[in-house]
Amino acid sequence: MDLILANIGLAILGIAAGLLGGVIGFGTTIILMPPLVYLYGSLPTIPIIAIVATVANLSRVLIWWQSIDWRVCATYSITAIPAVILGANTLVLLNQSLIELILGFLLALIPVRRWMRKQNMRIQYWQMGVVGAGIGYLTGIVATTGAINTPFFLAFGLTKGAYLGTEAASSLSIFITKGIVFHQLGVINWTFIVQGVFLGGCVFIGSLLSKRVVLKMPEERFIQLMEWVIAVSGISILTMSALRL
Repeated sequence: MDLILANIGLAILGIAAGLLGGVIGFGTTIILMPPLVYLYGSLPTIPIIAIVATVANLSRVLIWWQSIDWRVCATYSITAIPAVILGANTLVLLNQSLIELILGFLLALIPVRRWMRKQNMRIQYWQMGVVGAGIGYLTGIVATTGAINTPFFLAFGLTKGAYLGTEAASSLSIFITKGIVFHQLGVINWTFIVQGVFLGGCVFIGSLLSKRVVLKMPEERFIQLMEWVIAVSGISILTMSALRL
């Protein structure tokens, strides 16, 4: 009964997370991380999140297909794919407490994002390749890096549907690669696959509901919402890590 209630709660949270992620471009996996870390532990959470993120990004690609900048996606992915393989192989060498501290680094993204906005950064295609390599490696180690991706894609000049679709298509290549590597390393089993697909389906429902509100949200509220999601999730993970110690 407890397991059934937990999955009902995760399903509701998954739909809400899919709706949020569909609006701001990330946040889906950030919201789901704390309860999954609590239920399964930090290491199993990362492959589950990889499956959920694959479904979430696929849904955004389908929704915004006509707005995607495929050249940006290709430039980003060509360096991100080998980097995520290296990162995933690094992950299995780390202990659980260290993984949770790394996941908690989400809190540091708030001042980093604010600094990048103030710099009014504009980047070129080749720089997206550099970004892909760095974020690809980080994605192999931590559960999600969508919040880091956001300022770079915006700095390229992509907005709203173009940003949501292009970032999702670029991230999709990373998470598919990550899932394959986790399978080969033996850190993902059928229980985690089923859980990831189940939550991914819930996220997909939420993503379908998001398109109506994307163009209506004021930019300042958009930024505030992103920072609240990052802060709450980071604090939750660090608190759980501290309680275990």
